[in-house]
Amino acid sequence: MTWRLLGPSDASRGRPSGPDCWGAPPTINIAPALPQITIVPSAVQSETRGHRRSIRSALLRLAAPLVAIAAVNACGGGDGRTILTVYSPHGKEILEYYETGFEAANPDVDVQWVDMGSQEVLERLRAEKVNPQADVWFGAPADLFERAAAESLLTAYRPTWADAVAAESHDPSNLWFGTYLTPEVIGYNTELVTAADAPKDWDDVLDPRWKGKVIIRDPIASGSMRAIFGAQMVRSMRETGSSQAGYDWLRRLDANTKEYTYNPTILYTKLARGEGLVTLYNMPDIALLEQRRGMQIGYVIPESGTPLLVDAIAIVNRPTSGDSAATARAEIARRYYEFVTTPRALYTAADSFLRIPARTDLVPDSLPQWIREANERITPMPLDRALLADSLDAWMTYWDRNIRNQGGKGEGR
Repeated sequence: MTWRLLGPSDASRGRPSGPDCWGAPPTINIAPALPQITIVPSAVQSETRGHRRSIRSALLRLAAPLVAIAAVNACGGGDGRTILTVYSPHGKEILEYYETGFEAANPDVDVQWVDMGSQEVLERLRAEKVNPQADVWFGAPADLFERAAAESLLTAYRPTWADAVAAESHDPSNLWFGTYLTPEVIGYNTELVTAADAPKDWDDVLDPRWKGKVIIRDPIASGSMRAIFGAQMVRSMRETGSSQAGYDWLRRLDANTKEYTYNPTILYTKLARGEGLVTLYNMPDIALLEQRRGMQIGYVIPESGTPLLVDAIAIVNRPTSGDSAATARAEIARRYYEFVTTPRALYTAADSFLRIPARTDLVPDSLPQWIREANERITPMPLDRALLADSLDAWMTYWDRNIRNQGGKGEGR
């Protein structure tokens, strides 16, 4: 069972079925007419990914995470199954698919997932540290997992495939392991901007021709946007020894930015409508819009290089000593961890959800052509993970207070 606000499609939503626990990958469609979205300035927003964001946002930002999870648990577990709670930014389609497969293979388990932004997962785990509610954290850039590990929010687990990921794609103490590789790219509305005219590199987005035409996800809650902003700050430090050039870059981007949207659904909808022409976001999500949902949104892999994020998974640190039920739940968490990272699961993630697997033991020719082509074109941007871990929160706080919505006139530093 999953925590969700029921919408018109929920009553008839199908689950994959077949001779084994997986069933067929889902067909992802989008209605021809995009919904009207009303954006409110408060923390509670409407029209959310998976129809759950408004409830989740209100609970999180009103600092009541325990009330939220109590509400989740009140809605499930009455059938005697053990509840497994998963926090993830991966979105409804992939989370429902794994929920269905895992529950079919483990009929005594009720998977409940909560879909939220990567940074919001970390904030939630911090808030719940004295009374953890989640079992598995599935998805976010590795730097967030590193911070969680440093704060003792994660439990060590070495998966059966541990030797199949690069050294930089896992924690040396086995507190997290990489599942996907996520390049950040420049997206654009292909109906209103030609491929020839689209920005080809990060600095091109700062050109005055795009003033008032850039629309991006709010960076405070988004792991992808924080990675892009952080990469520009690291570039500044590497090239000049100072953060000033990075802040100047963010000011110029702010001058061109029409809106920072609260969640991905609003971003995609506004970009498809032409309310913005250019965005910055991760390649798998934009490719999914283009290839699976038929939206007129394409992407450009920046010529100078792009942050290539390691997207990870971890088991949340929950006390089990002397508690047989907690021990059993921890074992279920490890089974789920393994389930969503098998070769079959990763091939499905690549084919149906356009994710790039981090495991190096998969057969390259078995991966989709677009992944093989992308791997040839991507130049990883040099990132100092230690510097990001130490400074990113401070950089983002400064941006939020002094640069956001200042039209490029934010306070200098």
